[in-house]
Amino acid sequence: MAALIRILQVILSLSVLVAVHELGHFAFARLFGIRVDKFFLFFDLGGVKLLSTKEGWFSKLFPRLRDLDTEYGIGWMPLGGYCKICGMIDESMDTEYLSREPQPWEFRSHPAWQRLLVMAGGVLFNFILAIAIYCTLLGVYGQTYLRNDVNRIYVNELAYDMGFRSGDRILRFDDYEPENFGMLQADMARRQAHTATVLRDGDTLTIYLDKSRIAEVLNSPDMFTVAVPFVVDTVPSGPNTEAGLRRDDRFIAFNGERVEFVQDSRDILSAHAGDTVLATMIRGADTVSIPLKVDSLGRIGVYARSVQGIERKKYSFLSAIPAGFKMTFSVMGGYLKDLKMVATPSTGAYKSVGSFVAIGQAFPSVWDWAAFIQMLALLSVMLGIMNLIPIPGLDGGHILFTLYEMVTGRKPGDRFLMVAQMVGLVLLLALMFLAFGNDIGRLVK
Repeated sequence: MAALIRILQVILSLSVLVAVHELGHFAFARLFGIRVDKFFLFFDLGGVKLLSTKEGWFSKLFPRLRDLDTEYGIGWMPLGGYCKICGMIDESMDTEYLSREPQPWEFRSHPAWQRLLVMAGGVLFNFILAIAIYCTLLGVYGQTYLRNDVNRIYVNELAYDMGFRSGDRILRFDDYEPENFGMLQADMARRQAHTATVLRDGDTLTIYLDKSRIAEVLNSPDMFTVAVPFVVDTVPSGPNTEAGLRRDDRFIAFNGERVEFVQDSRDILSAHAGDTVLATMIRGADTVSIPLKVDSLGRIGVYARSVQGIERKKYSFLSAIPAGFKMTFSVMGGYLKDLKMVATPSTGAYKSVGSFVAIGQAFPSVWDWAAFIQMLALLSVMLGIMNLIPIPGLDGGHILFTLYEMVTGRKPGDRFLMVAQMVGLVLLLALMFLAFGNDIGRLVK
């Protein structure tokens, strides 16, 4: 069920993002009087269409739509969509129009600045969508994050191997002082930090970081989770209600095995599920020991004290607008740093590139509209930036050639554009194979 929910979220999010992106191209094309031959959600490979305004059952229900210049429809392959602009060399490689004289409604007949805006329209609409979402989310929910300066880390195997220890408080990566605990791992990778300064048992230590392990960092979930001290908050009705536990008791051992954080207790208690353990605690200035029952799920039935340092910022309708712009630009900056790492082979970050599988795993396993919309904004930024990469076949390639024409006054020839488009498609296919290969490798592991 969780897999199905993730698949549905991927399809819905990509459908929205592609529709918005292609609407950007469509809007600017129509603004300048350029004809758009087709506007499709999903791909109609082999001419197979689930819906079309020009043919099939839908056109019979609404026959007047056949007279429109543009064919609107839905294809059968739910991996994107497209907007086919008349008189433009694109990934469809349709060159039939080249044999006739340019027509006033064709893309190629319009000045370069108009064609530039048509090509940039998709990316622009993606960024506008992200800004609108972030402004709305901040205005409705505000911003909540976990402060780094009052929390300590609990490490996984990779973080331990790199020199971090559970209970450390990260002070700096090089000269940067992180504010958001949830961004520690991303900050360390994106900044390609050389050192980490941590506070450990009252001493300040410097950990030297191996930049060649960035790929491991990017593929290791939860390097730094919040180290939660095992301090009793409340004891609800359960197996140990009458055991004598008190609020603020701090567990330090179970059956003589040392426990400092809640995470330390899980394996110990699971090993004694359905049994009894001797809990050692600090109570005020005293050390006390109490036998506690462990249920069949490895729990002792107490609520630990909640995490500290949760920062909440509220925004009015007006203040949410600049905050939404700021958040969008922050996300864009972070993603550009990610792309820089991917483009630097020595970091090994290219191993973290993922496809639809990786996108699906980023969504929650249960449907949460707030989380879905926030993920939609992130993906909209990613789609916009990816399309700006100057590779033929992407908007960035078309923009690059148009800028070249505007600067030099010479328009690239049609044959050159066709060859460049084919080269771009090969590069994009190679990138897709890399992404799918990485996903398959992670699934196998």
